[in-house]
Amino acid sequence: MWNHKTLEEFRGCIKDLLAQPDVLSMNKIPQHVKNVTCLDHCIFVSYLSFSICRRLRLNAAAAARAGLLHDLYLCSWEGSSVGRWRRLLIHPQMALQNAEAHGLSDLERDIIAKHMWPVTLRKIPRHRESFIVNGVDTLCALAEMLHLYRPLGAGRWLFPLNPHKYAPSLL
Repeated sequence: MWNHKTLEEFRGCIKDLLAQPDVLSMNKIPQHVKNVTCLDHCIFVSYLSFSICRRLRLNAAAAARAGLLHDLYLCSWEGSSVGRWRRLLIHPQMALQNAEAHGLSDLERDIIAKHMWPVTLRKIPRHRESFIVNGVDTLCALAEMLHLYRPLGAGRWLFPLNPHKYAPSLL
C-alpha cells in the first residue's frame, strides 16, 4: 500500500492544493483524536482513496483531490453550540462551498457533497469514486479513534505531505 511510485503519483495530484492557505489551515483544526489534525485525516483519506481507485482503474486523481478537500469546513467545533449530530449533517455542504474555490469537477463535487452518505440523507452518490471515498473516510476515522493511525504507518509515510509536521512556520 505504501510505495514510492504510488506516493509520487499521488503527490502530483494534490501538490497544488497543499500549497493553498485554506487547505493548510486544516492543520489547526483537531479531528477525531488528539494529535491527528483535520489535514492529517484528509491526507490519509485522500491517499487511500487514490490507491484504491488507481487499482480499480477509476479516476484516482479526482478521488485524491476530493478526498483532500472532503472536510474543508474550516472551523473548529470545540466550544461551539453545534452538536455532534448537526456537525455530521452540515459539514459536507460547508466543505463543498469552501472547496469550490479550487475549481472542482462534477465528480469531485459529488464525492465531497456525499461523503457522509447515508448519514446526511442526501441522494445516493452517483459515482463509484464517491462510494470509495465515503467508505475510506469511515475506515480512516475508525483507525484514528482506535489509535491505529500511527501503527498503520500513515504518519511515517504521509506526514511529509503535511508541511506543518516539518515546518510549523509555514502556517
